[in-house]
Amino acid sequence: MTDLPTPPEGVLEDDHRFAAWAATVAGELLTEVRGRGLEGKALKDAGDESAHDLLMQLCAAYRPEDSVLSEESKETHEDTRRLSADRVWIIDPLDGTREFSEPPREDWAVHVALWARAADGQGGDLVAGAVAQPGLGTTFHTGEPPVLPPRTSQRPRIAVSRTRPPAFVQALADEIDAELVPMGSAGAKVISVVRDVTDAYVHAGGQYEWDSAAPVAVARAAGLFTSRVDGSPLVYNQADVLLPDLIVCRPELSEAIVDFVRRNGTE
Repeated sequence: MTDLPTPPEGVLEDDHRFAAWAATVAGELLTEVRGRGLEGKALKDAGDESAHDLLMQLCAAYRPEDSVLSEESKETHEDTRRLSADRVWIIDPLDGTREFSEPPREDWAVHVALWARAADGQGGDLVAGAVAQPGLGTTFHTGEPPVLPPRTSQRPRIAVSRTRPPAFVQALADEIDAELVPMGSAGAKVISVVRDVTDAYVHAGGQYEWDSAAPVAVARAAGLFTSRVDGSPLVYNQADVLLPDLIVCRPELSEAIVDFVRRNGTE
């Protein structure tokens, strides 16, 4: 891609707006790729590659001093310079590739998050994030945090993978009398809690930093509870990018969910 999108006025001066804009334009490109008539693996590969290339070019052009960790680049996984960087963009160019390749499914997303080192130099945290869901025509981001709507379901609803739901989540659902709601894309699951489509997303068994960074940033901004399944903090920009489990839920459900996992584990 030779001609990069031009950022609207004010975007480059604000990390929240930059994350939202970058995720949005990548989502627009993916929508265009989805309309090319490709199918199956060809569509998946074209989506992954095109969105990754665009986001890497946007970061290089408009955030050249920052490091990047992208799902689609093993080179960024192994680049130890990001571990000493003050700012690292953590991106998932296409979260929910399977769902993307199954039009008209809408449960796929683009993730763009920013991790920044703490002022005292000790550790760091997510400071901005955006999750674009082109199928919904919306980008959820920390610059304008979503307002968590009132809960509309009497029974808790837990988002789970449509292809590989963890067995322990069924046991959790039985204990707290919850309903399981299958869907694709980790980002779509987290945002489903923000949207009152579900009340919790509980996962264990294989995710990486890019799967949750942007959704967690948005969820936190909306006032949701976020943690590892044992209740410990989610920590990003680590040498090992595996971050295999998480809880995102309405605050009133957090104690019951964490207590269940501590008592029963995730096996």
